[in-house]
Amino acid sequence: MTDTASPFLSPLAPVCPADLLARASALPALRVAIANAGAELPMWAAFEATQMGMITPVFTGDRSAIEDIAARLGWDISGYEIRDTATESEAGLAAAKACGHGDADILMKGDIHSDTFLKTALAPDSNLRTGARLVHFFHLSPPEGGRAIVISDGAVNVAPDIETRQIAAREMARLLQKLGRKRPRIAFLSATESLLPSIPSSLEARKLRDWAQQNIKGVDFSGPLALDLILSQQSARLKGLADDPVAGRADGVIVPDIVSGNVLFKSLVYLSGGCAAGLITGARVPLLLTSRADPPAARLASIALAVIAGSNAKTPGV
Repeated sequence: MTDTASPFLSPLAPVCPADLLARASALPALRVAIANAGAELPMWAAFEATQMGMITPVFTGDRSAIEDIAARLGWDISGYEIRDTATESEAGLAAAKACGHGDADILMKGDIHSDTFLKTALAPDSNLRTGARLVHFFHLSPPEGGRAIVISDGAVNVAPDIETRQIAAREMARLLQKLGRKRPRIAFLSATESLLPSIPSSLEARKLRDWAQQNIKGVDFSGPLALDLILSQQSARLKGLADDPVAGRADGVIVPDIVSGNVLFKSLVYLSGGCAAGLITGARVPLLLTSRADPPAARLASIALAVIAGSNAKTPGV
C-alpha cells in the first residue's frame, strides 16, 4: 500500500495578496532589521520588498553569507547597513537593538530559531519591551483574491485569559482599520452560538463581546460564534442570525486558545491555499515572526503587513 496525500489538501499555492502589497507600497518605506539575514528566503523577501519601495533593510548576521546571497539575487546592497555577527544569538540581539534604539522600525526574523528570536527581542538591553502584552496575528488571504481574515492568537499566547483577549480585540481593531476596514467586524470564536456552561469559551465570548461593545468604538463585535457562523452567511440565515452585524462576514476572529488558533490558520493554509502573514504586536516595534519553512509569498505578505501595522496612519475609535 502506498501513501498518498490527503484529498483534503488544496493544490493551490499561496499567493501574496496584491491589495496588501499595494497598500504597503503606498506608505513611506520603513527600516527593517533582519535578524540573521544570511539565508535565501529572508534575503529574497527583503529584496522584493525593497524593490517595491516598502522597506529599507538593515542586515545582521554573517557578512559574507549576506553578501553572497545578495550577489546571487543580483542585488547591490553596498548602500545598506550590515551588522556583522558571529552567532545566531548575536545576530538576533543586534537586530533587536537596532529597533530598540531607533535605527529600525520593524524587527524581522531571518534564519533564526523562533525561541532565540523572541528571547533576544525581549532581552532587557534590546529596549523593545513596553510592558504591553504580546499578541500574535495571522492575516489570511484566499489564493484567488477576495476579502482576507485576521485571526489571533495562533503562535504566542497558549491559553490567553480574558484580559489578553481584550488586548487582542483592541489591537485587531487597530490593525483592521489600518488595512482599510472602516468599521471592522470581529467575532469571538467558540464551538456554539449558545451560552452553555459546559463550554466555557461560549460564556467567555459573550463576556468579551459585551466588554468590547462598551469599550471599543467604531467596530462591530459578536460572540459566541462557531466557525460556520463566522464564515457563512447561509449558516447565519439558517440559524436566525441574518441580522447579526458580524455573522457570516467577519473580518477578524479572536480565538480562545493557541490550539484553535493554530488549527484555524493551518486549515485555511493547507485546505484552501491561503497565504498567511504573521505579526506580533505589543513591543516597541512590530515583530515579524515567520517560520523558516514559510513559502516566499507568506514572507513577502508578512513584510507588507508589518509595514502597514508600523505606519503612522490614524486609527480612530480604538
